[in-house]
Amino acid sequence: MEYVYAAMLIHKAGGKIDEATVKKVLEAAGVTPDDARIKALVAALDGVDIEKAIETQAVAAAAPAAAAPAEGGAPAEGGEAKQDEKKKEEEEKKSEEQAAAGLGALFG
Repeated sequence: MEYVYAAMLIHKAGGKIDEATVKKVLEAAGVTPDDARIKALVAALDGVDIEKAIETQAVAAAAPAAAAPAEGGAPAEGGEAKQDEKKKEEEEKKSEEQAAAGLGALFG
């Protein structure tokens, strides 16, 4: 995680995310850098719009809370329409998750 945090810190500060900069940030934080992990991180972030990826992750994290059904409520009229809406929301969520899969793999 500290590798991703280093990249996010560099990005937030407006710097270029490259191997040397990530290594310097990790060393400053007291972490012994692993060159292979740094190379993998930099390669994975090449061409990634970090702001968009952060936004996508935030939306994906907030979606389950917003989609939680109310407990003990009576069934609403137009149940079929609600089921169609749920299917569309699930499909959109899957699409967002797939879009963020590349960056999400770095958090694993």
